[in-house]
Amino acid sequence: MRYSISLGLALGCSIAESSRFARKNYFYPDLAKNYQISQYDEPIAFEGEVEVELDDGTLVRIPIERAHMEEDAGKLTHVGGATGRIQGAEYSLVDYNRAGVPLVEIVTKPIFGAEHRAPELARAYVGTIRDIVRSLGVSDARMERGNLRCDANVSLRPRGQEKLGTRTETKNVNSLRSVERAVRYEIQRQAAILAGGGTIIQETRHWHEDTGTTSAGRPKSDADDYRYFPEPDLLPVVPSKELIAELRAALPESPAVFRRRLQTEYGFTDGEFRDILNANLLVEMEQTVAAGAAPAQARKWWLGEILRIANARGVEAGTLISPFHVSELIALVESGRLTDRLGRQVLEGVVAGEGSPDEVVKARGLAVVSDDAALLAAIDEALASQPDVLAKIRDGKVQAAGAVIGAVMKAMRGQADAARVRELVLERAQG
Repeated sequence: MRYSISLGLALGCSIAESSRFARKNYFYPDLAKNYQISQYDEPIAFEGEVEVELDDGTLVRIPIERAHMEEDAGKLTHVGGATGRIQGAEYSLVDYNRAGVPLVEIVTKPIFGAEHRAPELARAYVGTIRDIVRSLGVSDARMERGNLRCDANVSLRPRGQEKLGTRTETKNVNSLRSVERAVRYEIQRQAAILAGGGTIIQETRHWHEDTGTTSAGRPKSDADDYRYFPEPDLLPVVPSKELIAELRAALPESPAVFRRRLQTEYGFTDGEFRDILNANLLVEMEQTVAAGAAPAQARKWWLGEILRIANARGVEAGTLISPFHVSELIALVESGRLTDRLGRQVLEGVVAGEGSPDEVVKARGLAVVSDDAALLAAIDEALASQPDVLAKIRDGKVQAAGAVIGAVMKAMRGQADAARVRELVLERAQG
């Protein structure tokens, strides 16, 4: 209850003096008792508003209709067939492990006038909810793990018409990128049907990440079809005014204030900070810096190698590695134990599940060689194979040292500090 009230307050909602649970009766193969405990006409939080920032800095206020408590259902896995859906499957498996787990469902009011920016707005809104939930400590909000899920409702209407068209609901979209893609596809699909004189069916739809398309699920029921009635086994929820005041006083700063504060603290330009926001990595950045990394280094690694790997795999960068491990990796590089090149190899090992950065360094033997004796031996060998280089350096052609440095780095398998190798080469030339 405390989490739901805190979340409602963070969404600018009013908190009900009394709310109650209801039974939602439907055919639920993934709920053993075949009904769901939810809240219907008396939700815990209602009538709110949350501010969302788009990629170009535009601020949009999203009206919140309600946030209500309910229990989660289990997970169905359909085996056989080409789509992984119930249609064409040979049989279905039911995982009841998460059935009955409490959750909060946030419902927005219809959002008018988004037009071509609706997909971007949907992604930004879900990202904002993720940031709020994380800041409250309610959940890790990891979409790929099902901690945060989005049901995207889309309906179209002709310009100048007030009444919205028939809506579809794309269920359980599990990444910010997919939210944007699913909404964009559904807008285009509905527009094509309407332009051809067809009609939209009110239904749930399934998102297919591999093809970037949605497919029909089941006809979408209205509230009457669920046969709601008051839950007879649970008392109404009646939070005290003192509790609400306590939770309101404990609210963290809003995502907008959080972003402005971090940009000031980190000293990033608008463009540099915008890159972080566009990559949906602000929370990861903040946690990496909190773990001890310098902001510039945290930005470099998250927006560089980590984002590159994530884009290649088609996943969210934050799912690849924890901020703590990124901070540990940066510390190894900054201390001189790793070069950037070795750091990239260590990152690959961490992403591959080989352990923490320190564990990967030890297992792969990737630490920088700091023994001057070993470096001098490699330098002498390189100079012996290139006797003219030493003479060129002594004649003032310092750039000739590059050939020796390259040979030493190759001999040391990249595990030497190039700057230190250069110093030793020049010292040899002077000797």
